[in-house]
Amino acid sequence: MGDAWHERAMPIPFIDLQAQRKRLGQPLEDAILKVVRSGAYIMGPEIAEFEAALAAFGQAPFALSCGSGTEALVLPLMAWGIGPGDAVFCPSFTFAATAEVMPLVGASPVFVDIDPATYNMDAASLDAAMAAVKREGRLTPRAVIAVDLFGQPADYPAIAAVARKHGLKLIADSAQGFGCTLGGHHPIHWADVATTSFFPAKPLGCYGDGGAVLSKDERLHDLLVSLRVHGQAVKSDIEGKTFEHDPKYLNVRVGLNSRMDTIQAAVLLQKLSIFADEIRARNRVADRYAAGLGDLVTTPKVIDGGVSVWAQYTIETDDRDGLAQHLKAQGIPSAVYYPIPIHRQGVYSGYPTAPAGLPVTEAKADQVISLPMHAYLTEDDQDQVIAAVRSFVKKNAAAA
Repeated sequence: MGDAWHERAMPIPFIDLQAQRKRLGQPLEDAILKVVRSGAYIMGPEIAEFEAALAAFGQAPFALSCGSGTEALVLPLMAWGIGPGDAVFCPSFTFAATAEVMPLVGASPVFVDIDPATYNMDAASLDAAMAAVKREGRLTPRAVIAVDLFGQPADYPAIAAVARKHGLKLIADSAQGFGCTLGGHHPIHWADVATTSFFPAKPLGCYGDGGAVLSKDERLHDLLVSLRVHGQAVKSDIEGKTFEHDPKYLNVRVGLNSRMDTIQAAVLLQKLSIFADEIRARNRVADRYAAGLGDLVTTPKVIDGGVSVWAQYTIETDDRDGLAQHLKAQGIPSAVYYPIPIHRQGVYSGYPTAPAGLPVTEAKADQVISLPMHAYLTEDDQDQVIAAVRSFVKKNAAAA
C-alpha cells in the first residue's frame, strides 16, 4: 500500500500527494525539468505521448487533452452544436461544473435524482425527466451527462439504454472516476465521450489544471482538436484547398483556448505509469474501511461488477457536524461534498428537475461525510480513523 514511501504527518492527511511524489522520485523531477529545458511549454511532444497512453489505458480510440475538466465537458457540447433551446440531463448531487457547462453554451440543465446506494444517476428518474421535457415541448432533449461520483461507475447499461431510446448523446463525466470499470469496461464502452479532470486531488491528477476527452468517433475527435485551439482548421477542413500556413491561423469555427500545458502532460505520464497499482491500493483501503465500519455506519456500495477508483470514501451519519468535530479534535480531517445540491442553489434554481423532484439527492446531501482516502494511507493511520468514527457512533448510540 505504499507504506515505504509514506512519511508520517500530523494531522493525518486527507489526500497525501507528497507520498506519491516521493514514490515517483527523480524521474518525475527529470520529466518536468526536460520540458523546462526544451522550451516547448505548449503542445510539446509529451502532449501527444500522453494522449496516446491515456487512450490506451481508458480503452478509447482517441484522447484529447485540454485545459480543465470543465472544458472537457464544454468541448463535446460545442462539437454537437448544443445550445439555446436544448436540454442536457445531469444529476444535481455533483460539483457545479457538471451543470455549469450547459448555460455556458446557452443550453438548459435538467436535474435528475440519484440512486440511494451509489449516489449516481437514477436511470428511472432520467427517463421520467426526459418524458416530462418532451411533453412540455419548451426544450429539445439533446444529451445526458452521467457522473462517476466519488470514483465509481454510474449504471451505464441502464443510462445508455434510456439515452438511446430518446436519441440522446451520452457523456460520462469521469472527473472523479477515470480508471473505474463496470464488467471490465471503461465508461466509454457505453458513452459517446468520457471526460475527466486532472485537478491535483483527483485519483489521476497533475500539478495544476488539466482535463481530457476520450472518444471513439474520428470526425468528433477532429472537431474537438479544432475547438481546443480557437476553431483552427483540421485536415478534413482543408482537404482540396490550398493553405500553406499554420492551420491555427485558418479559423473555421468558434472555439476555445483549451490546451494543456506540456509540463502537466509530463507529470501525468509519470503518474499514469503507477495508476493501476494505486487503484488496487485504494481498493485495499476501501475494503479495510468497510470491514472496520460496516457494522455501525452506512458505508459505500459499489455497483455490481464495478471497480471504483475511490476518489473519496463517503459514509452516512445523522450527526455529520458532530462527527466532523469529533474527528477534527483527534487530528483527523474530513470533508462534506455537495451540502447544497446544485438545483437548490440560487443561480440554478430556475432550471427544470425530474417530475418527482429529487428527494434522494436532498436527503443524502444532509448525511454524507468523506474520510481520508488515498493510495498511501497507512494501516496505522486508517485504524485511527476507524477507531475515531466507531467511538463517536457508539457514544451517540449510548446517549440515545
